[in-house]
Amino acid sequence: MGPAERLVVIVLFEGVDLLDVTGPPEVFALLRRETDGAPGYVVVLAAETMAPVTTSAGVRVLPDVTFDELAARAVDTLLVPGSVEVDERRRVRALVDPEVVDRVRSLAERTRRVTSVCVGAHILAAAGLLDGRRATTHWSTAQQLAAEHPEVEVDADPIFIRDGDVWTGAGISSCLDLALALVADDFGETTALRIARQLVMYVKRPSGQSQFSVPLEPVSTTRRVEDLRHYINRNLGERLTLADLAASAHISERQLTRIFKSELGTTPSAYIESARVEMARRQLESTDATLERITTLCGFGTTDTLIRAFRRRLDTTPMEYRRRFRTTPG
Repeated sequence: MGPAERLVVIVLFEGVDLLDVTGPPEVFALLRRETDGAPGYVVVLAAETMAPVTTSAGVRVLPDVTFDELAARAVDTLLVPGSVEVDERRRVRALVDPEVVDRVRSLAERTRRVTSVCVGAHILAAAGLLDGRRATTHWSTAQQLAAEHPEVEVDADPIFIRDGDVWTGAGISSCLDLALALVADDFGETTALRIARQLVMYVKRPSGQSQFSVPLEPVSTTRRVEDLRHYINRNLGERLTLADLAASAHISERQLTRIFKSELGTTPSAYIESARVEMARRQLESTDATLERITTLCGFGTTDTLIRAFRRRLDTTPMEYRRRFRTTPG
């Protein structure tokens, strides 16, 4: 390894998610080609022993080094993938091996930057590396992470979050977005975008891009709340007030707010805004409609309100979003 090359250590253990392990190295490997062979990253897979590790996909992976062999080496980036189990009711739960947690905690002490992919955030949290930090994970285990580690500020929406020298990524394909963000941090945005093109990724998504859209959010088990959600989605272009929603459900405004908070974990106004942002996103992705037209269709009232909502929820502007995520030619 040359003096300017950055050592990336990916943690291996039995049952680890395959894409979490193999996705980021594909991004790092393209750096040398896109920078005419300039020093970049050296990626090693580390495990307890040199025995093959069987991933969740059944594919076996060979470690490059053992954890003990890394004891005297400084690490630039530690990348921790995850593993889950699914019960007979298809409920997903992140798995955490205490021995892996101990190894990660020890490696983190001599690492410049610690990252997790998908449910690997549960391992970082168990190691105490997310205490007092904002973090994300796959949406299916976000509640588990929040319940087991109340000292962590869990945000299940972004595809990745950076909090100081700790980065956490969401699920599955977002490991590529996280790896691209690491490259951008080290070598610049232009280089990361060139790598994204080589990966045939439509764009390099900003961290504010949501893991999933409003219609895919877990639904309430209460018929009344589901009726309210459908009412909102049918009338987004209209002026929706608490009084309107309460009247449609034949309940008081106070009861309406209480039901939304308990069933959906948010307020009626926040839910309406998120639904409007989702509708505006679809318009920006697939139509040529102007901001003024989208503002009217989605019920934002003014374009300033639309822009503020995008900045608040997606950390970008509507026009920047259209530039990055457009699915039809302009």
